[in-house]
Amino acid sequence: MQPAPAPGKRVLVIDDEESLRDLLQLALREGGYAVETARDGLDGLEQLKSKKFDLVLLDVWMPRMNGLQMLTELQQLPAPPRVIMMTADHTPETLLHTIRESAYQYIGKPFTLESMMELVGKAITCPEQAAIEVLSAKPEWVELLVPCQKEAVDRIESFLMAMKGDLAEEVRYSVGQAFHELLLNAIEWGGKLDPNRKVHIAYLRTKRMILYRIADPGTGFRFQDLTHAAVSNQAGDSLQHVRVRDEKGMRPGGFGILLTRSLVDELIYNQQQNEVMFVKYLQ
Repeated sequence: MQPAPAPGKRVLVIDDEESLRDLLQLALREGGYAVETARDGLDGLEQLKSKKFDLVLLDVWMPRMNGLQMLTELQQLPAPPRVIMMTADHTPETLLHTIRESAYQYIGKPFTLESMMELVGKAITCPEQAAIEVLSAKPEWVELLVPCQKEAVDRIESFLMAMKGDLAEEVRYSVGQAFHELLLNAIEWGGKLDPNRKVHIAYLRTKRMILYRIADPGTGFRFQDLTHAAVSNQAGDSLQHVRVRDEKGMRPGGFGILLTRSLVDELIYNQQQNEVMFVKYLQ
């Protein structure tokens, strides 16, 4: 469901393609936002220095000042707005620059108006978020410190999945689902949804495999204590955890770890079980 627009919120669209600027301006105004446009980074930066905007939709490759340069400049403002990057450039260097310079999220071109409006609604209405720290920004070795907030899952996923654009759709899906489940577990159970705590993510890419390592700040767990999860079901009783969840008043679910095991080639926990690593082989 698309979030309802917040009254009075101002959006600046910056893109050198006039037709796209006009299309986004019309859709956003119809959605209840106050909208202005700019044709390049320099034009947009001038507007941001004289007016307050809640959100910027920023293209990457433009004349005079491109979106990456402008994103860096924005961080010097006293109260920089949230930024959604728009681009067909899926190179790791571009994506990692947008993370390092605190872009809120990334959307690849071409996109649908529906997906953009949904993303704008989330960006406008979601709570303030702690910064994502970039520890390593090599395309084949990315390391991040992510705040323990649920909203961070979709943000990080949008960047890292874009880096896998050369992979088969089946592999992209498997890796994406596994990463989503494990990161959400780390943030929700290990980090207790405390934005002051961080999850350490490492992503490694070689010719033959993709490897993720996710370390949360919690004390770990024991599989024998996960009676509410499908991974603990006794042989022949696939609904055992459903009854346990019902007795505890928990929401339906509990298939995360079991699902992840079916999606990847190797899934390994450390002894304390507050760190997990999974591997997907490419050949």
